[in-house]
Amino acid sequence: MFAVRCIVGSSRKCLVKIKLQNRMSSSSRPLAAVCQVTATPDKEANFSACEQLVEEAKERGAGMVFLPEGFDYIGSSREETLSLSETLDGDIICRYTRLARKSQVWLSLGGFHERGHDWENDRRIYNSHIIINDKGDIISVYRKSHLFDVELPEKGVSLKESAFTIPGPSLVAPVQTPIGKLGLGICYDLRFPELSLALRRHGAEILTYPSAFTVATGAAHWEVLLRARAIETQCFVLAAAQVGPHHEKRSSYGHALAVDPWGELLADCGGEKPGVVLVDVDPEKVSRTRTNMPVQQHRRDAAFYHSLAQT
Repeated sequence: MFAVRCIVGSSRKCLVKIKLQNRMSSSSRPLAAVCQVTATPDKEANFSACEQLVEEAKERGAGMVFLPEGFDYIGSSREETLSLSETLDGDIICRYTRLARKSQVWLSLGGFHERGHDWENDRRIYNSHIIINDKGDIISVYRKSHLFDVELPEKGVSLKESAFTIPGPSLVAPVQTPIGKLGLGICYDLRFPELSLALRRHGAEILTYPSAFTVATGAAHWEVLLRARAIETQCFVLAAAQVGPHHEKRSSYGHALAVDPWGELLADCGGEKPGVVLVDVDPEKVSRTRTNMPVQQHRRDAAFYHSLAQT
């Protein structure tokens, strides 16, 4: 009951093998385009690659395009990451607002290196998820709440995001978009079901987790976590992703995914190359799933779940 199409450049073989299901009403709704990119420290090259994906997605009927965490760049050191950062009114976001207006699509910019409010003193940034409408207006900004400070020596993973990033102060309310009501997260937020459940309680129909998962953690946990978040909230889950080597020190897992409210995997961009999948986000599927299994109605009050600590 959905339509999926894959674009991986006009001259490349499609990486995604999905059974297409025709739906008469799908053409009347804008599609969601979930992108996979390979960002480097070269901001100009990154923008050019993302611009091409946005334009191709628009040509194929997308009403909203999702770009991953680090869509602007992925630096090779703390110093480079900080030096390349910008403010919300800087050049990069201005270029994306113009792109949204020109292409007449909504954009989910899934992890922008935003200079903090006290940049001159503390030299730290936010990891910010920005929603831009088709008129080029910034509609919402969510700053990543949970920072990836992880040491897994046996897996070759060592990252400390808090060394240069400020945790966001709060969640933001779900945003009404052409494809449905969208709840915002970023990457490591995926591991915290409290966040997704809070967004669901505030009306989210779609959750999005733009990411740059490491190869080791992605292979172990990426798909199962995305499907779990979809099942427990009965939301669509859209997860744009970084893929492949960004520089000699870092690579990402890829596999940009779309999952339906039943937890069924709708599309997978694979783990090798940039690309985009287009998905029909059917609001009837959300409604039907929640009606048939009314999980939210079955929840006890908040005090019940804290009662164990009091016994």
